[in-house]
Amino acid sequence: MQAIILAAGMGKRLGELTRENTKCMIRVNGITLIERMLDQLERSKLKRIIIVIGFEGEKLKEFVSSLNLSTPVEFVVNEVYYKTNNIYSLFLAKDKLREDDTILLESDLIFEDSVLEKVINARHHSVALVAKFESWMDGTVVNIDGNDNIVRFIDRKQFRFEEISSYYKTVNIYRFSKEFSTTHYIPFLEAYCKALGNSEYYEQVLRVIILLDKPEIKALRLGNEHWYEIDDILDLDNAETVFADGEEKTKRIQNRYGGYWRYPYLADYCYLVNPYFPTPKLKAEIKANLERLMDNYPSGMHINSLLAARYFNIRREYISIGNGAAELIKSIVGHLRGKMGVCYPSFEEYSNRKPKEELVEFIPGNSDYSYTADDLYGFFHDKEISTLLLVNPDNPSGNFIPVNGLMHLLEWTRKKGITLIVDESFVDFADNGESNSLLNNELISDHPNLIVIRSISKSYGVPGLRLGILASGNTEIISFVKKDVAIWNINSIAEFYLQIFGKYESDYTTACKTFIAERSRFYNNLLKIPCLRVIPSQANYFLCEVRPPFDSVSLTRQLLEKKDILIKDCSTKKGFNGKSYVRIAVRDEEMNDRFCTALLELQK
Repeated sequence: MQAIILAAGMGKRLGELTRENTKCMIRVNGITLIERMLDQLERSKLKRIIIVIGFEGEKLKEFVSSLNLSTPVEFVVNEVYYKTNNIYSLFLAKDKLREDDTILLESDLIFEDSVLEKVINARHHSVALVAKFESWMDGTVVNIDGNDNIVRFIDRKQFRFEEISSYYKTVNIYRFSKEFSTTHYIPFLEAYCKALGNSEYYEQVLRVIILLDKPEIKALRLGNEHWYEIDDILDLDNAETVFADGEEKTKRIQNRYGGYWRYPYLADYCYLVNPYFPTPKLKAEIKANLERLMDNYPSGMHINSLLAARYFNIRREYISIGNGAAELIKSIVGHLRGKMGVCYPSFEEYSNRKPKEELVEFIPGNSDYSYTADDLYGFFHDKEISTLLLVNPDNPSGNFIPVNGLMHLLEWTRKKGITLIVDESFVDFADNGESNSLLNNELISDHPNLIVIRSISKSYGVPGLRLGILASGNTEIISFVKKDVAIWNINSIAEFYLQIFGKYESDYTTACKTFIAERSRFYNNLLKIPCLRVIPSQANYFLCEVRPPFDSVSLTRQLLEKKDILIKDCSTKKGFNGKSYVRIAVRDEEMNDRFCTALLELQK
């Protein structure tokens, strides 16, 4: 068996990275694509490797020669690379195709070893490697039947997003038997080039071949094997994340702060949303109106504050809408003067907005990081603070102070002239959460020192819409925030969600009840895992102390590397002082069972 690598292209979409080198010379985590691919092929014990070169071909040839491979390497030169496509590069190597079974690869690919092994060990002699289509993919798409036959190639005109569940993306790795190349591919390749020229792609030939009664080529489906095609700088960044090693991979994934739809294999137990809401029907209503929403401006702050007021049954003069809670946090914390009392460990978006010298820090003196309203009063009552921040339930501990305890804090802060900020983004996950919310007109009116912030991302399960609210009986603060943020600070899709939510409110209540039951079940299963000490929580996550043989760093890394599971390593958060704690989000029953199974397998 031999390999043919197509490497003649210019890679213009990579800009300066390919100005003086062909695309396969770009580096992913310090190693060129071609070096990585050749190393993988070398270990496969092939008879030879043929590389079709063009743009900066001599540089590539010189680099490959310097690798001193034991597998013989031959070069085919495409002199007119600048005005032809890869169909012509393969046409130039057609005589090589006739001589042996061939693995055909494009040089801008990066893949794990198991991908190549799968192609080499395929049951069928001629295969096209395919992967389940994802929305971020571009390029050739096919339909496949139950017998792994490629039914059709789908061009851009035929592409239907409502049918993507049936689509597969070609990975641009093929295995052609010598016989298939001789009797099928090369004759059609020659005819195609003669009739339609050299500015097409070699897969166009396969489009014709599958129309035959016996096309003699099958689809070979990838599972969770990692691969990436690098066409631009975003592809390069994603590939460097997927193929990073150890701690670096964990760091890169976590520092993305989202966008994980690009990694469909990744199971996310880090970010915190409701697994049971929104419902499919709510999503369908948004989809049905998406085109209209994209074509129109959203309303301004006045109308969207009315929608938020209706959403939470709060007077419109007491509430402001935000592009996520983060926008509101930045606005209000920057506005409030003086020192702020904070609890650690906690959500650090607030404290990051204050100079360190303006923070008065409380850290619970127990291994569960739990505290009560009395604990907060006992610590802060003699401190000079103008603001007290409470995240309730707290993140990451899941600690929760019921409303009766909050009222004691609220009365004390009111008498002392202290502003009390309560972030209750997770309160609906708590037992009797609705009755523990401070979003109450009378309460807010009677306590103008109270500011309530809530992210709609968390319990309502719509983080991509970027919605949050700030409520206060201090209308001067509300007026300031409304003027401080942009007039169009939320988009039309988010506004439409606020508009239609009322029809699904009972579904939301049911979703929260379902979640609370699943959290209890998940908690009992986590208790059976020896390497974790699980701390009870009233939120949609558990803080867990990590026990030997792991620590928080190694457990987070191994889950990501070996199980494609992402959790939050908390050891670097303020208040933990490097102790081994992780935070695990509660997902639905299937996902939670997957997590427990993965952890038990790691401990074997």
